[in-house]
Amino acid sequence: MELKHLLTADEENRAVSPVIGVILMVAITVILAAVIGTFVLGLGDQVQQTSPNAQWNWEVDGGDLNVTHEGGDSVEATTLEATGSNTPSGATCSVNDPATSNNWTSASVTAGDTCQVNNNDISDGDEFRLIWTAEGGGSSSTLTSYTAN
Repeated sequence: MELKHLLTADEENRAVSPVIGVILMVAITVILAAVIGTFVLGLGDQVQQTSPNAQWNWEVDGGDLNVTHEGGDSVEATTLEATGSNTPSGATCSVNDPATSNNWTSASVTAGDTCQVNNNDISDGDEFRLIWTAEGGGSSSTLTSYTAN
């Protein structure tokens, strides 16, 4: 056997490693570009902020409309806002606001916590919503709604 024949390969036995190497380099470049782009554009923060999964109950007691957290994820009270067609100004279910009587009992709303959304007479057809807004205002979602009947 000749030494020259051992060191050189014919066309049939040529390796494909250069092609595989180029494909891997392109794939790594694309993945790195996607990761860096996500951090630069700040898309990573929005991915993690999904609306909480919780159950809510609306109850009319006399002329008062209350919303109660029945179970599920705890929610930061500062991210919640109650709105409605007959909601008095300031009735946002705030945390420890001495100016209003409609307060969540703690900064973190958990099962059993109640807030008075409306203390006026409620008319048929009045609509109310409990809206969650992500910290930083990136997104918002209606957690529950109520229509008076």
